[in-house]
Amino acid sequence: MIMVKNYTGLNVVVVTSNLFGDIISDEPSIIPGRIGLLPSASLSGVPDVKDKCNGIYEPIYGSAPDISGNGIVNPIGTILPVAMLQPYSLNLPEEAKAVEEAVHVALDGGLRTKDLGGNATTEVVGDAVVEELKKILKAQGVLSDWRDLLQRMLPWWL
Repeated sequence: MIMVKNYTGLNVVVVTSNLFGDIISDEPSIIPGRIGLLPSASLSGVPDVKDKCNGIYEPIYGSAPDISGNGIVNPIGTILPVAMLQPYSLNLPEEAKAVEEAVHVALDGGLRTKDLGGNATTEVVGDAVVEELKKILKAQGVLSDWRDLLQRMLPWWL
């Protein structure tokens, strides 16, 4: 309940079993009013500045096969787990901030999928976030093109 009542004052990691974690990760969806906007992570340990940890990063919602392929799914909940993965498992904190900023810029620009009262498609919102992300990363000098980021991530995958 504290998570919903005082969400701005809460910045913690909740250590719990996977089942209970799945249940309580749905609770904060009341804050934006939609379950499709929030990310979730199940981590193998406690991440810190020096050590990376493995994790499973995902949106808090399920697969929604009834609306799949119709272009009406909000991609934000699938994009934001990437922002969680980057600092904890890839040690890329600046890139994580850039992903979050790109999402904010796209939403601040008025793009809304059907679940948020708009008519933008999944592809339009996803493409807008990617374009904003490219601009942000290039402006920060973090990335000259997408291949740079891929090369930085590859050693982690190997």
